[in-house]
Amino acid sequence: MSLLNKVLRSKLVSTTADIEVQRQDPNSPLYSVKSFEELNLAEAVLKGVYGMGFNTPSKIQETALPLLLGAKPSNMIAQSQSGTGKTAAFALCLSPTLELAQQTGKVCKQMSKFLDIKIAMATRGEEHGRRREKKVEQIIIGTPGTILDWIRLKLFDPSKLGIFVLDEADVMIDTQGHRDQSIKVHRHLKKSAQFLLFSATYEDRVMKFAESIVPNPVIIRLKRSEESLSNIKQFYIRCQDRQEKFEALSNIYGTISIGQAMVFCHTKKSAQWLAMKMKEDGHAVALLTGDNSPEERMFVIDRYRSGKEKLLVTTNVCARGIDVEQVSVVINYDVPLDGRGIPDCETYLHRIGRTGRFGKKGIAINFVDSDRSFNNLKSIEKHFGRKINQIIADDPDQLEQLAD
Repeated sequence: MSLLNKVLRSKLVSTTADIEVQRQDPNSPLYSVKSFEELNLAEAVLKGVYGMGFNTPSKIQETALPLLLGAKPSNMIAQSQSGTGKTAAFALCLSPTLELAQQTGKVCKQMSKFLDIKIAMATRGEEHGRRREKKVEQIIIGTPGTILDWIRLKLFDPSKLGIFVLDEADVMIDTQGHRDQSIKVHRHLKKSAQFLLFSATYEDRVMKFAESIVPNPVIIRLKRSEESLSNIKQFYIRCQDRQEKFEALSNIYGTISIGQAMVFCHTKKSAQWLAMKMKEDGHAVALLTGDNSPEERMFVIDRYRSGKEKLLVTTNVCARGIDVEQVSVVINYDVPLDGRGIPDCETYLHRIGRTGRFGKKGIAINFVDSDRSFNNLKSIEKHFGRKINQIIADDPDQLEQLAD
């Protein structure tokens, strides 16, 4: 089974993206690897990596891992496309959501199952966190609020941490609450700790702030033209109102073969309405919003990941990092906007990145229900420099071309 996973995953992990590496020390050469064996990892680690089905490092892994594991490990601010293996490049991280923390914890446990390593999950609802016991685990993975609670309760000594990682670093930095919490955690760490920031996107203001808190980092960035995933076909459909959006979604489901799909709504209310309508239409639908408790959220994600529901209707709570390889279609029921009502290019990229994982082909479809939402989508199209083509929802011939 391990060998079979390795062969299958070798067909999936690929990226041709151009990565720019910037160094503070221009005289220090950058080495990259083409196999995990070149990293001189312990046999137990290699066994865990190959057991997960990874065959060769992805582009971000072959570039980042030698720097992270060198005799003098580097601080790093790294950007890479969604689904190219950033999570597998590290095992200790601070994540913005419960789902991402749990997913990273699962990856870390799989990778380290042949090692004598213990992992603590610092997320809401974790039983051993509520018991307020001193932590003896070598690795802590969690969300910033819970990590801060553990620090206040003195459940572990942050000054003993050797590595500090921010996953989805752009949202951790650019969201007021997350930024404040992350900075507070950062201040408890020793100055000699290794600081690693990973994300699929970095706006200039976020990058500037990141460089101010990470000493002498190696910076790995994508060229703008490479940010919007080339393996994902992007389309839009004109609709008049939410009823036409629902009918368009039904037409898509009735015409093309879909493994699993994610539908992103702007509000909890619209997500709830759409999930109800799709269930009435006979579809197996999962609904996930910020109203779900931590236990409910993990239950929904686990059922969806195992294929018990084929359609997940959600808000931005699932826009980042959630890895379900079977997702073949992402639908933006609403074009993403930020808190100021401006087109949110970063969220758009993270949303469509839920499909096309590990270099597979994917489809992203945007519903446009007004001139304003059309103009917002055009702004996103211009930002990434990739054409988003129109299709007609009630034209079976056009819909069938989506699967070509």
